[in-house]
Amino acid sequence: MEKPALEDLALNGEQVQRVYLDELGDIRQLPLWVGLMVLTTVDESAAVTDARNLISRAQTEATAEESRVIIDMVATIIWYKFEQLSRSEIGTMLDIPVKETRLYQEGRQEGRQEGEANLILRLLKNQIGELPEAISTRIRELPIEDIECLGDSLSDLSTLTKLQEWLQLPDTDPSS
Repeated sequence: MEKPALEDLALNGEQVQRVYLDELGDIRQLPLWVGLMVLTTVDESAAVTDARNLISRAQTEATAEESRVIIDMVATIIWYKFEQLSRSEIGTMLDIPVKETRLYQEGRQEGRQEGEANLILRLLKNQIGELPEAISTRIRELPIEDIECLGDSLSDLSTLTKLQEWLQLPDTDPSS
């Protein structure tokens, strides 16, 4: 007789109960945290109404900190459902101050980081000449704090070798 696989026993055993989010009932009647999970499964046609309901409930049923976290999560879920919309359109759709959401703050931080990296790359190109792609990529991937430090160190980085040392990269062929 063939023994069942361990994962079959675990997933089909008596101690495991499967829960299907789309079978939990009306999202408005579910606890807030469960409602958040269910929101990920809701059709786009109902998502905005359900999201607004969760936000309204969070503002009345949860602490200020929990409410902020729930609103951030709702905004993120809706943003993934409606990827063609901008962050500000999502904020308007949900009637929330978008500038206060984590989604907006992260987008703003990414934009700032990208802008600073591009500025540093232009300055380095003027100072050193054309940069190898590996170095450009490395600079674009730096955290914003490191990009700012690199900017402060620009006057000391007069050669490609010094830049590679600062970035702690091995020598690269400038033609790459």
